[in-house]
Amino acid sequence: MYKKYEMELAGRTLRVDVGRVAKQANGAVLMHYGDTTVLCTATASEKPREGIDFFPLSVEYNERLYAVGKIPGGFNKREGKASENAILTDRVIDRPMRPLFPKDYRNDVTLENLVLSVDQDCSPELTAMLGSAIATCISDIPFDGPISTTQVGLVEGEFVFNPTAAQKEASDLALTVASTREKVIMIEAGANEVPEAQMIDAIFAAHEVNQKVIEFIDTIVAECGKKKHEYISFAVPEELFDAIKEIVPPAEMEEAVFTDEKQVREENIRKITERLEEAFADKEEWLEKLGEAVYQYQKKTVRKMILKDHKRPDGRAIDQIRPLAAEVDLIPRVHGSAMFTRGQTQICNIATLAPLAEAQKLDGLDESETSKRYMHHYNFPSYSVGETRPSRGPGRREIGHGALAERALVPVLPSEAEFPYAIRTVSETFESNGSTSQASVCASSMSLMAAGVPIKAAVAGISAGLVTGETDDDYLVLTDIQGLEDFFGDMDFKVAGTHKGITAIQMDIKIHGLTRPIIEEAIAATKKARTYILDEVMAKAIAEPRPEVGPYAPKIIQMQIDPQKIGDVVGQRGKTINAIIEETGVKIDITDDGAVSICGVEAESMERAKKLIQIIVTDFEAGMVLEGKVVSIKEFGAFLEFAPGKEGMVHISKISRQRIKQVEDVLTLGDVVKVVCLGKDKMGRLSFSMKDVAE
Repeated sequence: MYKKYEMELAGRTLRVDVGRVAKQANGAVLMHYGDTTVLCTATASEKPREGIDFFPLSVEYNERLYAVGKIPGGFNKREGKASENAILTDRVIDRPMRPLFPKDYRNDVTLENLVLSVDQDCSPELTAMLGSAIATCISDIPFDGPISTTQVGLVEGEFVFNPTAAQKEASDLALTVASTREKVIMIEAGANEVPEAQMIDAIFAAHEVNQKVIEFIDTIVAECGKKKHEYISFAVPEELFDAIKEIVPPAEMEEAVFTDEKQVREENIRKITERLEEAFADKEEWLEKLGEAVYQYQKKTVRKMILKDHKRPDGRAIDQIRPLAAEVDLIPRVHGSAMFTRGQTQICNIATLAPLAEAQKLDGLDESETSKRYMHHYNFPSYSVGETRPSRGPGRREIGHGALAERALVPVLPSEAEFPYAIRTVSETFESNGSTSQASVCASSMSLMAAGVPIKAAVAGISAGLVTGETDDDYLVLTDIQGLEDFFGDMDFKVAGTHKGITAIQMDIKIHGLTRPIIEEAIAATKKARTYILDEVMAKAIAEPRPEVGPYAPKIIQMQIDPQKIGDVVGQRGKTINAIIEETGVKIDITDDGAVSICGVEAESMERAKKLIQIIVTDFEAGMVLEGKVVSIKEFGAFLEFAPGKEGMVHISKISRQRIKQVEDVLTLGDVVKVVCLGKDKMGRLSFSMKDVAE
């Protein structure tokens, strides 16, 4: 027997089965939203992990293609590494959940979500987010929940909650909001330049829906919730703090962290730590927690300086942006390049253009997304933070930052009809000290304009931070946070957009949620900073997209042919189209509706390919003058090739006005001659003449 709970959520039934499956996990629920089914489990280790100073939480969102009736493509018919969508879902689940676990908890916790079935109108990602929260709430794992998550769309000016597939297609907004009972704890958004006021309304409309779901979760926890287990606390003893302050007074710690040079600050802290290690050499139990104690001492010092004294570590005003610089065309021969620098954060972005055939193919659970024309990738090497470590490929953070910048720029890209290219931008992190993802947005926007991509508007991004006191009214919002303020602060609120409105938001916090005044102030602060960056920095480097793509970028000619003629252009086993490609050196893509894209670097070769295709799809009529190459000579005439796979014959009597005994008297193989179409002969075959061209 198992317990079943149901509620109506956005016009569909949300059902939670408790005690039906996975009973050995600390908490498990089988979630049903419409026909979408996800198994969500929460499991904790019995003992804390040794030798760490953080909470080891792992979130896994496991996609199975059987959920949409597919077998994985390729040679290996098994799901491989997690898709980008799965990694981004992991991050969206992690962000609101992590702050609600005890800060001194060191037991490993894993939240597993297994997608079993997908109803395209009921998001499996949303179902997994709700399931993770419910599974953790009913488990014996310490957790200060519940939380709920809601998705919001904007269709014809109206908010829709947990939108269907059709509504997502028509929506100007893709917003995800997670809430506790009182506050908003996570925001993730992509938007078509949605105004700030409308975005705030959408966030708190979702917050209201979340309260109804939290009431539903409360009923489940009341009946099925386990008592939370005891755990070993890794909190730093107060007597250790007192001993540290005697050796390193608060004024000395302030001086150590009060610098805008990251390396100088780190060296100051290293020297302080060495002094403390020497002082506590005979107290092994203190040495084990010294690193965490120094971290917390720095954190308290920085927070006090900001909140009480309004002093930032680098001496800036609360709303002041670090020194900015922007330039384009620093990398030769690439299709577009730009560099954006903000303090010790520096991003170089390179744009590459290619035919639409090189768009990324997607094999996932969302049947509405089978390809991606715009790709943004973000790289974060160790030298950018003055460290050394081997490169193991992009991690979840790099994938998340790339996706955020990509989401920010998609709304301003031209349509395929306007600009028939696949586009890739790559952000290389040269230096990092706070909010490289938003520097990537700025650099990408400029590199696209430098590459001649006719984007609708420039996009800039900036991050706001937060330091809170004892009450909801005691807080300070910071513009353009650097790494230290992100590390010791309570929030990293990233907002990207144009002059017109917001295109992307991502909010990370370390506290139990934000009030409406904080969110409104943070969005207002980012709007002001974004406007300054767009007008005073980016526009001075490049004000608008270049009128055409650069000399090293491929050029594309588009033409339309009768879909019935596609087979003639392609030829048997691709023989005809490959012959055109070999002759001209271009790339040719043909869609099922007859849209042809010819891509190359040399205009002459592209025009030649276009002419050949036009000849192939043309029905020859009497009076048409054509040019063909002699490919075969017979006793009765010569065969000419007008284009690959398109041939015709000139009878010996139609070669010259003078009588000739044999074809070779006038023509040899390879000759290029002009002929006129005479129409069809008695047998229905097309006939051509050389001697009648002048007439």
